[in-house]
Amino acid sequence: MKTKMTEVLGIEHPIMLSGMSWVSIPEMVAAVSNAGGLGVLATGPYDGEQTRAAVKKIRELTDKPFGANATLLFPGAAQNAAILLEEKVPVINFSLGKGDWIVNAAHDYGGKVIATVVNERHAKRAQDYGTDAVVVTGHEAAAHGGDATSLILIPAIADAVDIPIIAAGGFADGRGLAAALALGAEGIAMGTRFMTTEESGLHDYYKELSIEKGIGDTLYSTRFDGMGCRVLDTDAARKAIKKGFDPIGALIHSKGIAKQLHLPYMKLFLGVMASGYKNAKQLGFMATAFDAIRSATEDGNKDKGVLTVGQNVGLVRDIPTVAELMKRMIKEAEEQQKRISKMF
Repeated sequence: MKTKMTEVLGIEHPIMLSGMSWVSIPEMVAAVSNAGGLGVLATGPYDGEQTRAAVKKIRELTDKPFGANATLLFPGAAQNAAILLEEKVPVINFSLGKGDWIVNAAHDYGGKVIATVVNERHAKRAQDYGTDAVVVTGHEAAAHGGDATSLILIPAIADAVDIPIIAAGGFADGRGLAAALALGAEGIAMGTRFMTTEESGLHDYYKELSIEKGIGDTLYSTRFDGMGCRVLDTDAARKAIKKGFDPIGALIHSKGIAKQLHLPYMKLFLGVMASGYKNAKQLGFMATAFDAIRSATEDGNKDKGVLTVGQNVGLVRDIPTVAELMKRMIKEAEEQQKRISKMF
């Protein structure tokens, strides 16, 4: 299958792994790239040296193109992005911040940059400062999808920009891939579907739970991490959303994040406070959410763990290898193309 996405990124299939903290680990990234897609490393839980080590591990496992993400709102993300640039990672995917400096530096060594966006304004801005493609995230997606669903958002942004669109939010099989291409995208990004594969870093308890859940078994709220965020409907998630912002919990968990990222705590604390109340509250929300997500993904903790998933969790019915899933999806997409062609 050839699209602008495959041509720009130098991959075989127009399918990208979403960078999910504690899930999109080096082994998972390499598996997706080796299967012909674009594996993307999640750098959120890493400090600079851990990011560098993860990139080197991926290169030991694959000689195919791969990427890594940087969520620029997170503490330490700019440092991680700088490491990715030093390591000349083939593709860098950034979100929640202005990444023009990443674009300029990556293009200097021939790298590609993808911005994650949720509306037309952000897509146009990303195009203006030279990103090579945009991941367009619809409302159905895990975590921070846009206000509009993929069915509306993809064609709207396809009309607004000239760079390739990678659709995210609601895609879990070959039917979804075929639909995304019909809407004007050049490929898809998947998190929830890839999360439930053999190579995924997700704890087995939540892999099995994802298979049991249906399309209505997610919650969407601004009270979990301060932004509109979609998570799996569990007792722990309902408790977290009901509780909302917890200043004491945020303070406790922020110390853990500083330790994990090897950042001086007082420097982190003062920097957050100096950023203004609104931003400080947002980061406080995220500190608590970060711990809940880690508890689910790494530990399989059912009492306090919260898992971000998309509505397409209801389409997940097995735990294949990444290679099996990719092969199946391409076959399904080709079958859909043939079926639709007969209608015309």
